[in-house]
Amino acid sequence: MANPPRPFLVACLCAAWCGTCRDYRQIFDALAARSPQADFVWVDVEDDADWLGDLDVENFPTLVIQRDEDILFHGVVLPQPGIIERLVSSHLDTPGAPQAAGPEWNIRAALREHHGE
Repeated sequence: MANPPRPFLVACLCAAWCGTCRDYRQIFDALAARSPQADFVWVDVEDDADWLGDLDVENFPTLVIQRDEDILFHGVVLPQPGIIERLVSSHLDTPGAPQAAGPEWNIRAALREHHGE
C-alpha cells in the first residue's frame, strides 16, 4: 500500500532543455531530502505535457507550493539555495492563507488524475 500524500506538495515546473533548470535540480533534490513534511515533485513541462493540460509557465524555474488543494505559492524563483530554502520553509513551518488569486490549475489534482489515484 502506498504512503498517503503529505499535506504539503512542492513542485518545480521546468524543462530539460533549460540550463538553469538542470543546475537547479540538485538544489531542489537536496531541499526535498531535508524536508520530510512535504512531497516534492519535479515536473518537466514538455515531457509531462499530456497531463499538464493548458498550464502556462511563463519562466523557469517556477515553483508551486500547495497545502492539500490550496495553492500557497506559485511563481518564478531564482535558483539560489538560500532563497528557495527560505521560501519553502516559510510556507511549511507557518503556512498562511492560500493565494487569493492563485492559479486554477492544481498540481496535486493533476497528479492524482494522471496516476489514477
